Amino acid sequence: MAPACAAKLGAWLFVLFLCLTIHAGIAAATIQGYIGDIDMTCPSVCRCDEDFIYCNDRGLSSIPSLPPSASVLYLQNNHINNPGLPTSLERHLSVRVVYLYDNELDEFPMHLPPSVRELHLQDNNIRTIPRSTLARMPLLEKLHLDDNSISTVSIEDQAFADNPRLRLLFLSRNHLSSIPSGLPASLEELRLDDNRISTIPTHAFRGLNSLRCLVLDGNLLANQRIADDTFSRLSNLTELSLVRNSLQTPPVNLPSAHLQRLSLQDNALTHMPRGSLDGMHRLLRLDLSGNNLTTLPRGLFKDLDSLGQLLVRGNPWHCGCNLRWLYDWLRARGNTITVRGLICHGPERVRDLALIDLGSEMEECEVVRLTGTKDKAAVGGGESSTTNTPPQGSLFTLRSKRPGFGFPDSGLDYTLSNSGVGKSLALNVKPLSHNSIRVTWSAAQPSSSFRLSWLRQGTGNAMESITETLVRGDRQEYLLTSLQPRSSYIICMVPLPVSSESRATISGDADSEEALVCAKAETSDLTSLEEEEDENSQQFTTLPLAGIIGGATATVSLALIFGIFCWYGHRTGHLCSRDHYTRSSSRKSKTYDDYIESGTKKDNTILEIRGPGFQMTPMPACQPMQPKPLREDYIIHTIFPSNGTGLYKGSNHVSNAGQGTNRGYREGGIPDIDYCYT
Repeated sequence: MAPACAAKLGAWLFVLFLCLTIHAGIAAATIQGYIGDIDMTCPSVCRCDEDFIYCNDRGLSSIPSLPPSASVLYLQNNHINNPGLPTSLERHLSVRVVYLYDNELDEFPMHLPPSVRELHLQDNNIRTIPRSTLARMPLLEKLHLDDNSISTVSIEDQAFADNPRLRLLFLSRNHLSSIPSGLPASLEELRLDDNRISTIPTHAFRGLNSLRCLVLDGNLLANQRIADDTFSRLSNLTELSLVRNSLQTPPVNLPSAHLQRLSLQDNALTHMPRGSLDGMHRLLRLDLSGNNLTTLPRGLFKDLDSLGQLLVRGNPWHCGCNLRWLYDWLRARGNTITVRGLICHGPERVRDLALIDLGSEMEECEVVRLTGTKDKAAVGGGESSTTNTPPQGSLFTLRSKRPGFGFPDSGLDYTLSNSGVGKSLALNVKPLSHNSIRVTWSAAQPSSSFRLSWLRQGTGNAMESITETLVRGDRQEYLLTSLQPRSSYIICMVPLPVSSESRATISGDADSEEALVCAKAETSDLTSLEEEEDENSQQFTTLPLAGIIGGATATVSLALIFGIFCWYGHRTGHLCSRDHYTRSSSRKSKTYDDYIESGTKKDNTILEIRGPGFQMTPMPACQPMQPKPLREDYIIHTIFPSNGTGLYKGSNHVSNAGQGTNRGYREGGIPDIDYCYT
């Protein structure tokens, strides 16, 4: 009974083991098949890492079949064009990010999955942005279109109307001439740098209340072509970059509530108006590098409580008492602010020194607060001018109805010429055009700066308001621009003392009145100037014609002389000789002889075999010979090794080598004839 039970139990255990083995085999086959299916769905030219498909830098001209689980497609740096995008791509609803930059797309790609949230299309040749194509991607959040050929007119009206989630739009380095219209209100970052934008109207950024970063670097922007309230509508803007434009002052009404980074480097800034940075309590970084600033007005940084970086390198700073307030402000801030590039360009005694290191010089300055809103310093000029050549009637000069020193009374009979000479100053003025006058001067003694004033004489004895500016002491000329045509101007100048005295010396004391030098100039009429320019242009047009005629004559003469010289040389046979040949010339000589003409290069070198063999030597050239034959004789000599062995085995080692036969030669397989002809 016991053996039967044991046998039955063993049978059941065998059946159970067999079932487990079969089940394990089926499971392994299933797993292997699943893996095989995955390997088959991943393109052979690509590499798959879960849902990341790497097909970049493969030289593809079309997109291969993709696995259904793909979510991020790396297809950059290929040769994919628009026909290379299959329609089946629309059915991959798990795709979220597509990299298609640096390909050969000339149109905005179609058949992209509607699930795409981030699309990179930079470095292609896309010309248009159609609304219908963008409407197929309603979930799009980031769109990169840098380095394409998109112009303002090629963007369809309301092209982004069906993309309510678009937060980032890059259109750098295209052909835009204005701000695209119809931008979505959800936009948070807009980059339009390195385009051709020259004008920004009032409505350009209307509705973009969510915009936080705006980059307009490398365009053609100027103050006159930017509307006053253009940027004031961007209430949530935190970063504004206007690098590499043509701004002379910061745009007015900048958004101040949330602005944290302001970049104005590499412009033509010559003046920072008082109040241009008011209200920017959150500003962290201010970059004014690469401009023409010489000073900053007092109180410019009064609201910059959070400023941590101030970059001002590349400006010709004039570190006189005009910057005493900035010196005190930097010392009060201490280590809470990082300053780069605040190096003095003048006066000469402090050149190449940092402003923060001018402790003793700044202590000499006596700050005198005058009535009104103008604070001026004694050394180095004040805040009335921060430019080298300020235009007329701009923000760079001060207009005053009561100048610091008096002009000649128009009611008296003054006779002013185009030059004036005083005790310490010689002044000369010269009209250059209908709206500009050049002012030059020479001072007998060095001065820290000069006060230059000019006014236009009206009808009768009427005088208009006086315009004044301060000019650095190292300059000797100044250009007045934007003047009225056919008008008389009285121009006066007075040197300011070098010593740090009270500002009363600039306000018009007796010394300044004595040092005052004036001159008179009259701008020309616009019509007469045009006639003069026409006459000059007619005179100048004759000069190129005379130069062309003279050059042609000289060229023909030289050609004739050279032709005569070549003809004479050919006749005498010294320039071109077909028979001239030098035996010592190199193998690559260009002289023509019968060898070159027959296609054979002549070689007089010795052919030597480094073992038992033959030596080919030319016949001596010095032997008397008849005229050059059509062939050349060579004698073949046997060369015997140094050990005395020959080319054959036999008793007669040497025979008559010059003629006859030799049995040993025949046994060695060598022909009997010693003479050979070439």
